[in-house]
Formats: sequence, C-alpha cells, structure tokens
Amino acid sequence: MTMACKRATELMSLSLDRPLTVPEKGSLRMHLMMCRHCRRCNRQFEVLHRITGRRREDQEEVESKPPE
Repeated sequence: MTMACKRATELMSLSLDRPLTVPEKGSLRMHLMMCRHCRRCNRQFEVLHRITGRRREDQEEVESKPPE
C-alpha cells in the first residue's frame, strides 16, 4: 500500500524536527520515487529549512556580538 500525499508531507515536515524512524524513512522514500508533486514539495521544504537555518545563524551571530 502506498502512502498518501498528506502523510508524506507530514513526514517531510517532521523530518525537519527529528530523525525519521527506519519505517517512516522507507515509506517516504518509496512515495517520493512515485510522486513528482511530493518530490517538488520536499525540495521546497529543504530550501526553506536551509534559508531559515542561515537566518537563525545570522541572528545568533548578531545577538552574540557585544554592543559597540
């Protein structure tokens, strides 16, 4: 049985917060091989995660600098 796109997007989001279990990872991987829409969604999640991660690092750097 294949995973529904809704569950796939839940797992994509969840994977940004914690490592997926082996069954979760395998199910998501299988779904992504078959669903081009979810592959695109997953790429968008990855881009947003990188962008917000960089922004968070920049903010932490600014906050850690002593005032001038």
